[in-house]
Amino acid sequence: MEGNSPILAPVVALAIWTIVMWLWMYATRIPAMNAAKVDFTPGVYTNADLRKLPVKVQWQADNYNHLHEAPTVFYAIALTLALVGAGDGLNLTLAWAYVGLRIAHSIWQSTVNIVPVRFLIFTLSTIVLAWLIVNAALLVF
Repeated sequence: MEGNSPILAPVVALAIWTIVMWLWMYATRIPAMNAAKVDFTPGVYTNADLRKLPVKVQWQADNYNHLHEAPTVFYAIALTLALVGAGDGLNLTLAWAYVGLRIAHSIWQSTVNIVPVRFLIFTLSTIVLAWLIVNAALLVF
C-alpha cells in the first residue's frame, strides 16, 4: 500500500517473530509437560509444576516473555517515527538492526543460552534502541 512508512516492516517482522517464539515455546513445552505428567486439572496445576520441566524447555518461554519487555518500547518509538515521517534512512536501518539482534537473542537464548553472549546481544540491541529513541526525541521535542 502506497504511503506506508518503511519502518512499519520491521515492526511487523518483530511481531511475526514473537508469534514464532510462541509456537516454539508450546512445541517444546507441551510435550515436556506431558512427559512430566503435569496434571492440567483446574485447581491442581500450579506454576510449581513448571519446575518439573527441563531447564532447556524454559528457555523458549523466558525468551517469549523477553519479547514483551524492551520490544514494546521499540514498537512505540518505531510508530512514533512513522507518524512524524522519519521511518526511513538511518532509522529504518536501525530498526532492522534491532529486529535482527532480537531474533539473534531469541535463537541464542532458546538453543545455547550462554549468558555472557546473550547479554552482549541484548546490550547491542539496547544501544540500537536507545539510538532510535534519541532520534525520535530530537524530532518531537
